[in-house]
This record gives sequence, structure tokens and C-alpha cells, in this order.
Amino acid sequence: MDSMKDLATAARNEFADVRFVLTDMDETLTFQGRLPAQTYAALETLQAAGVKVIPVTAAPAGWCDQMARMWPVEGVIGENGGCYFARGACAHRLDRWFWHGETNVSIAESLMEIGSRVSAALPFAVYADDQPFRQTSLAFATPNLDSERRRLIAALRAEGASATLNNLWVLGWLGDYDKLASSRRVLAQFHGLDVERERDAILYSGDSANDASMFGFFRHTVGVSTVRDCLPDIPVPPKWISKGAGGSGFVEIAQAVLAGR
Repeated sequence: MDSMKDLATAARNEFADVRFVLTDMDETLTFQGRLPAQTYAALETLQAAGVKVIPVTAAPAGWCDQMARMWPVEGVIGENGGCYFARGACAHRLDRWFWHGETNVSIAESLMEIGSRVSAALPFAVYADDQPFRQTSLAFATPNLDSERRRLIAALRAEGASATLNNLWVLGWLGDYDKLASSRRVLAQFHGLDVERERDAILYSGDSANDASMFGFFRHTVGVSTVRDCLPDIPVPPKWISKGAGGSGFVEIAQAVLAGR
């Protein structure tokens, strides 16, 4: 039996102090790869209420560029923490930040060399079809066999890369960061928020194993219903769980945050 509580039972003021909603994107905002209209509307409603939403996703920089420009969000942390994009002062300008700063070009070149060696050694290792849009990470289509997934992750780590699995990809990157490390830096640098002192100001929602560090750190955490599939790989489960999967679960989360305002 898991320890997660039904989000519908949360007290009306449970999330009254939340000013930032950080959220996974794939299968947390989306469902089966699509963004429901009601979920987009929930993002707009949160923004109008003064709640700053920042997707924190393993999705590629190319996708994050579009989201940061056109979605009702404060910015987007992408590629599992490798970059942060946010709209600038001008409506058509995008400000870009990379974990590795000016060395990001050489990091990208090193990653492609690693990817070439890994794919040559493991014939089943096939790049995800979004790889051309990535700037700080490698993404491989998730192999069907668990043994192949383990071999692929081991091969990336043997090359000196960090590696993880989410519900879409096997991911590799260079650096000791993850979603949490990058979120802490972005919130401090761009929003003046010390997460050590103001953990109550943040809610995190997700559904996957690469959300584990976020679930373990923040006080306000919610998993959409499909997070149960990943609980064996999440040492500290989210405190709350929605009834709905994907975007419908996020709508429940938005309603719970807004109830306390």
C-alpha cells in the first residue's frame, strides 16, 4: 500500500502559500502525447491568479523554445535540467540559459561522440526522433526489453554520462545536475527564491522516475495517477495523488492550488 493521499481530500488551504507550480510535462500536462484544452486553460487560470508555472521536463530544447514562447508559463526548464528558456522583455524575444554556460557547444559535441559510440556498440540503441532538437542531452527510444534498457543506461554511464529513464526516453547528459539541481539554480537566479527557506512556496507535479529528486525534496508534491507505475523507482513518493491521468490530473492540481487563494 502506498502512502500517497487522495488530492481531493486535501484541506482547502493546503496549498495557500504556493506561488510557483513546477511540473513535469510529458504525461503530466499531456495525455497520450496530446495537450488537452482543459489543461491549457488551467495553465492560463493559474497565470491569471499570479501563480508562476514552470514546466521542468526532459523534452528537447526545440520543444521548450516553442512552449516558452507561446504557452502561459513563466519559463521552461528543459532536457532534464540542461537549459532554461523564458520570454524576454520583448514579446518575440526568448532568453536562454544553459547549465554549462558558454561551454555548452563543446558539451553538445562530446555528447554526440558518446552517442555514436553507444549506438555502434548496442545495435538496439536507436536515437529518439527528437534528438536533432536537443542541445544538452542524448535521447534514445526506450528499448522494449528491460535488459536492453539496463544495458543502455550502463553504457551511457560507462562513457561518463549521467543517465536515467522516463516514460518516453533513455536520457544521457554530461554534468552532475538533475531536475532538482537545475530548478534550485533557476529559481534563485531568475526569481530570487531560496528554496531552502521557502519550500512551501513551491508545488511539484509529475509522474515518472526522473521526478524522484523533486518528490523527495519539496513539501508540496502531487503525482498524477499513472505515477503508481513508477513507484518502485521513486524512493520518496509524492504526498498526494490525483484521480485523473496526465492533463486531467493536472487540472485537479490547479484547482487545489487555486482553492486556497
